[in-house]
Amino acid sequence: MITGIIAQKVQVEVEVEAYPTESVTLRCQFINGGSTKLTQVSWIWEPVDGQRDNIAVYHPVYGQSFPNPLFKDRVAFLFNNLENPTIRISKLRMSDAGRYTCEYATYPTGNEQGTTNLVMLAKPKNSADVVTVQAGTKSVVVAQCVAADSKPAATINWISSVRGNYSTSTTSGPDGTVTVRSEYRLVPTAEDNNKDVTCMVDQRTQDRQWTKSLRLSVEFPPSVSIAGYDQNWYVGRSNAELVCVFNANPPPTAITWKSASGPLPDSVVVENDRLSIRKVDDAVNTTFICEVKNKHGANSHHINVFVNEQQKTEHPKPPSTGAIIGGILGTLAVIGLIVGAILYVRCRQDDGEGPPKHKPPPPVKGSSSTEMLTKPSEPPTASKRALLSKGEVYYETSGREPVTNLDDGSSGALNGGAPPGLDTSVKEFKESADSHHSNEFESSNHGAPAASISRGDSFVSPAMYV
Repeated sequence: MITGIIAQKVQVEVEVEAYPTESVTLRCQFINGGSTKLTQVSWIWEPVDGQRDNIAVYHPVYGQSFPNPLFKDRVAFLFNNLENPTIRISKLRMSDAGRYTCEYATYPTGNEQGTTNLVMLAKPKNSADVVTVQAGTKSVVVAQCVAADSKPAATINWISSVRGNYSTSTTSGPDGTVTVRSEYRLVPTAEDNNKDVTCMVDQRTQDRQWTKSLRLSVEFPPSVSIAGYDQNWYVGRSNAELVCVFNANPPPTAITWKSASGPLPDSVVVENDRLSIRKVDDAVNTTFICEVKNKHGANSHHINVFVNEQQKTEHPKPPSTGAIIGGILGTLAVIGLIVGAILYVRCRQDDGEGPPKHKPPPPVKGSSSTEMLTKPSEPPTASKRALLSKGEVYYETSGREPVTNLDDGSSGALNGGAPPGLDTSVKEFKESADSHHSNEFESSNHGAPAASISRGDSFVSPAMYV
């Protein structure tokens, strides 16, 4: 960013940034001079405090002068006049950084000046590398990252999939540049081999963050195991095979198959990490050993092979406990759904959503109790019965609605009082009931005996037919 400033009457830029080998323009202009007479203009370089060197001078009569040999053939005036003594410096060096003062000799006010700060920037030279180490118990450097010869200094960070830590150091160069080094350290194990770490460099001059991913290189002796034996080697079986499985860094220099009982059987064929048996016989009934070597050591593994007389028959495995429990829970869930559905249907029927299961009560009669007593009760007939669905029960009374003595509030027992004719009414009711049962269904025209209860006397209603 370039900003402007007015120092008295001399206008210059406060700060200018530039890179080595490039060119930079330092502007200067005398403004609002009025009656001020300009005599001469000079550019003075201050690399450090207290050191002032003239690098360019312009006089309207004597012309241009470049007295400093460090800037010979690298500095020039762009305009040949006092009012605008702007200069250009080419083939910049990091050591050119410092303060540049445009100074006028004037009359009658004396010297007028303005200062520009030239900031030299340098992009870092970034690099990152892996350090090959051997697995051990001490913390060692496994990767390093460098941002060299930059100005200002760079910042280095790490991202890693392993547990480690890093340290950073800086070194200043004679030209003002800075070199930053960062080392990533950990206690290396075989599991750390081929794990990723990433170096990230941030610096002012970079357009974006610089990153580089590295894959750790941890060396270790081999670890060995044998695969391929299924415990079903039988006499006559063909194409049986064992595989020597290993993990080593660097790769093994030798893989060797041995037999604990002596030389390998004649039916055995060895090819690198594989041991094949063309046809299994009793000679294969032995212990096989695989040994793997690299520059850090050797390791081996063995397996005991048992040869059966005949092939084993594999029986189907019983279902697991989890499968059994799952089946039981599933069955219970289905049963629960069925029971719930049945209860739901019955509840809806009980709530009245289905057809009625009993005959509704007869409508209230408008006649008085005296009229009801004078009319004989009629037994139910088949023609008056409604058709019932299966499971329903029919209920019907044998006579008219019961008659109470409440029709006349002035006589009879009220609110449970004992009427004077209670004993007589009970006796007559029993006789009437006996007569009714003896003649039931003999004649459809035979009516119930007329009630002889006088108005004002209590009574018991006729019996009910079910």
